[in-house]
Amino acid sequence: MRIYSEDHLWVDYDQGEATLGISAHAAAELGEVTYVELPEIGAAIAAGGVLCVVESLKTAADLPCPVSGRVIAVNGRLAAEPRLLSRDPEGNGWICRLSGVAADEVSGFMPAAAYAAYVAVPSAQ
Repeated sequence: MRIYSEDHLWVDYDQGEATLGISAHAAAELGEVTYVELPEIGAAIAAGGVLCVVESLKTAADLPCPVSGRVIAVNGRLAAEPRLLSRDPEGNGWICRLSGVAADEVSGFMPAAAYAAYVAVPSAQ
């Protein structure tokens, strides 16, 4: 099930594994992405730590990891096609997969409808 963090990242969580990416809202805010520095496979990332570095025509940003875990896969397409993160952020533009993610870390995240309401209210951000 896809859920969203307040930091505009999505998580597909299933039995301790999570696929992570940015929301369409975050992609629109970033603008056209020109570079993505992916985490290394095997790296342990703590919730709140740097998930990846993204550069766009508008800005450069360290994206915070919404959960803790160990990187088991990265989307290598983003190195060659960073614009994929802008153009298909909730599909082929996924960032990485983590293992060892505790269920309680995702328990407070928002389902799609709640996230849509969250981004529709400017004062909530």
